[in-house]
Amino acid sequence: MTNDPGLASWLQLALTPGLGPSTLRSLLKQFGLPHAILAQRRHELASLLSPAVLATLDSDDVKQAVARALAWAAEPGHHVLTLADETYPRLLLEIPDPPALLYARGRVELLGKPALAVVGSRNATQQGEANAQTLAKALSEAGLTIVSGLALGIDAAAHRGGLAGPGSTIAVLGTGIDVVYPQRNAALAAEIAARGLLVSEFPLGTAPAGPNFPRRNRLISGLARGCLVVEAALASGSLITARAAADQGREVFAMPGSIHSPLAKGCHALIKSGAKLVESAEDVLAELSGFRATGYASTTRAMPATPDTGLLAYMGHDPVDVDSLCSRAGLSAEQVSSELLRLELDGRVAALPGGLYQRLEKGERR
Repeated sequence: MTNDPGLASWLQLALTPGLGPSTLRSLLKQFGLPHAILAQRRHELASLLSPAVLATLDSDDVKQAVARALAWAAEPGHHVLTLADETYPRLLLEIPDPPALLYARGRVELLGKPALAVVGSRNATQQGEANAQTLAKALSEAGLTIVSGLALGIDAAAHRGGLAGPGSTIAVLGTGIDVVYPQRNAALAAEIAARGLLVSEFPLGTAPAGPNFPRRNRLISGLARGCLVVEAALASGSLITARAAADQGREVFAMPGSIHSPLAKGCHALIKSGAKLVESAEDVLAELSGFRATGYASTTRAMPATPDTGLLAYMGHDPVDVDSLCSRAGLSAEQVSSELLRLELDGRVAALPGGLYQRLEKGERR
């Protein structure tokens, strides 16, 4: 619950249409804190604000928006953090364009914890989601808070993994903090609000809009010590987050995949350009200088490999069609289809679009 007597002044400036974050920072630099800015005669602000913005600054619409935000902030577990707030995340102050306000719901103390961003494709494979959740859980157990964007696919899996460990998770939204998007993640968002943290720079009620999601990506990377990409096509929005991380001086990590998978192309491009290749949580932890894992046991202790038997011995690790499996195994299409169904029910194989199948690694190797 926010209890800042000067918050109304911050909100009045931030919620004035046309008064963008860079202009607000210029006002702060020239005049000081918001109450000092608003104490200026309006003509003294004309060098930085247009006549239209000046006319709107004291309007009833802005006053009503401020009142709604203050009422929201008064609710338990709700916070509105300003650039001058002691709990404003220090790492965000290092990026070129930190938001003047952050709306937060949940465990606001997570903003001060060491964190890793984990992002990837919305149309992830079942194996990709399993990899993201397993890695995020291991990193959360090591004490890292998992930051992602609440999207379907890899983001949602990363949040679930983060919630499974003490590091928990932060979801950075591309909407107002009171708007859940996508709706399919409504239950996950509620769980994060209860046990993790929801964060947004956008005013209450902001609906999903295309430009807002790439914009929020700089906050996903900015809140973290590094950014791990798990499954991403070459045109994936996850690469925007990775580029933002590199520009912000953060570590960039990528998980490799099949050379035949479009969802591995983005990760392979990152690795070619210098991202750290990640196969296990240890690969991430080894690169985060100054971070010491707490209460963490290695997840990759060597174990003797169990030889594949039956159809798995012919599948390999790339997606494959039924005809190819028939040729490799010397079985009929009926026999292969029957065996694939059994393996799918056993969680060893996943059906992919286009009549392809891919083996799944079942559980963690310990």
